[in-house]
Amino acid sequence: MDELTRKFKVVDSGLQIKEILTTVYNALLIKGYNPINQLVGYIVTEDPTYITNYNNARTLICKLDRDELLQELVISYLGK
Repeated sequence: MDELTRKFKVVDSGLQIKEILTTVYNALLIKGYNPINQLVGYIVTEDPTYITNYNNARTLICKLDRDELLQELVISYLGK
């Protein structure tokens, strides 16, 4: 059995969430939607049809866990 210690690169979920939200926000803006309203609709209902398919935005937002997304938004808002 291999006794070597394995190291795994930890992904900064906060950074990944920010990148995804920025991409989704820009896609919604480009397509003429109000990004804030659409994102809030998605977060409240978890209905992906609030998010456009443009630029793979719907697929990206569906990769995020809604609870983790809300947690990061609250942390960011409160500056903690």
